[in-house]
Amino acid sequence: MNLKAPRGTRDILPPASEVWDYVETRIKKIYRKRNFLEIRTPIFEETDLFVRGVGDTTDIVEKEMYTFNDKGGRSITLRPEGTAPVVRAYIENKLYGKPQPFKLFYFGPMFRYERPQAGRFRQHYQTGVEVIGGDSPLIDAEVIALGNDILREFSMDNWKLHLNSIGCRECRPVYIEKLKEFFRNETVCRDCSDRIDRNPLRVLDCKSGECAALKNRTPSILDYLCPACSEHFAQVQQLLETLEIPFELDHTLVRGLDYYSRTAFEFKTRELGAQDTIIGGGRYDGLSELLGGPSSPGMGFGLGLDRFILMLENNRLGNLETNPLEVFMVTIGEENVQKEGWRIMARVRKAGFSADMDLLQRSPKNQMKAANRIGARFTVILGEDELKQGVVQLKDMYEGTQSEVRIEELIHALEKKTGEGN
Repeated sequence: MNLKAPRGTRDILPPASEVWDYVETRIKKIYRKRNFLEIRTPIFEETDLFVRGVGDTTDIVEKEMYTFNDKGGRSITLRPEGTAPVVRAYIENKLYGKPQPFKLFYFGPMFRYERPQAGRFRQHYQTGVEVIGGDSPLIDAEVIALGNDILREFSMDNWKLHLNSIGCRECRPVYIEKLKEFFRNETVCRDCSDRIDRNPLRVLDCKSGECAALKNRTPSILDYLCPACSEHFAQVQQLLETLEIPFELDHTLVRGLDYYSRTAFEFKTRELGAQDTIIGGGRYDGLSELLGGPSSPGMGFGLGLDRFILMLENNRLGNLETNPLEVFMVTIGEENVQKEGWRIMARVRKAGFSADMDLLQRSPKNQMKAANRIGARFTVILGEDELKQGVVQLKDMYEGTQSEVRIEELIHALEKKTGEGN
């Protein structure tokens, strides 16, 4: 039997997993500095959450969801996106009763049945933020600026911010009728020919050649915004200009989910082919009500980590050096030496240093080879003679120097060499 990971999934192995942890940790620090709190939602939800929330005319619901009946006969779907579950949790746990707006972030796997390609998998990983409980343009600018901050944090500069407003329930119907009139006189792909009457906005999100060629000729929704949406969008632009975040207006940007309203945005790159969006999101003012909750306007974004880390690795950006092991304990001798080495390693760890030792009782030569392979900064060598004298040999693997240190002074010596002492 030759068992393999299912198509569109993969194992993230060391040392790649260390890079992932490093990137996620840096992003979490950015979130926390801006008073975002972490939420963790289930990997699977009731199917109706996504049908109602994401929209039954979207590619996600029509083609891409992993849906099955559980043993109780309930229709269950593996989470294809992050926003609807967060809003469901916001409603179910009555987070609207807490001080608003409520600022949340998440990390986790998402599942979509689609063709695997560079930076895109059937099980892919995403992080995102949601600010729920306010419709101020300041929230829009805050979320977009946060995306900008993440890209800057990793020294990423080969991107463009695309910005649009897709209006609200008051002004969008007029625009939708104009779109229907336009598309009825054009040739669109088979999928979109069925969508024109139900939701012509989805044609603007289609990636097929026929539909993509029409985008620049379509009517612009910016010409049909109501006064309230027009003013809201103008304020968002002014706030981004105040923060000196460059953007370009893109009237064809509608995102791939039906819950969006007003502001929509994407940070795009030319480095990943057709999958060019690094961060994408927007405002979803009616989603809470659609899911049976109170009126709680929201704004958020999603960032695909697979694609993001691929870009960082391709460009060697953002100082992706992960923290190496600081101390590797090498013991030379009988059981009494190994026990003392074990005790010393425990003290080193307790002092805050990362430390390890050979667990297979190999020869001193092979222990040193293991320290080299791991990339340890220091080796602490203890033999029979050192044990009798109460000392260890401290070797700086980077500098190639070695010194004798009394066991009780080892922690101080490590702190001095790493600059972590007082």
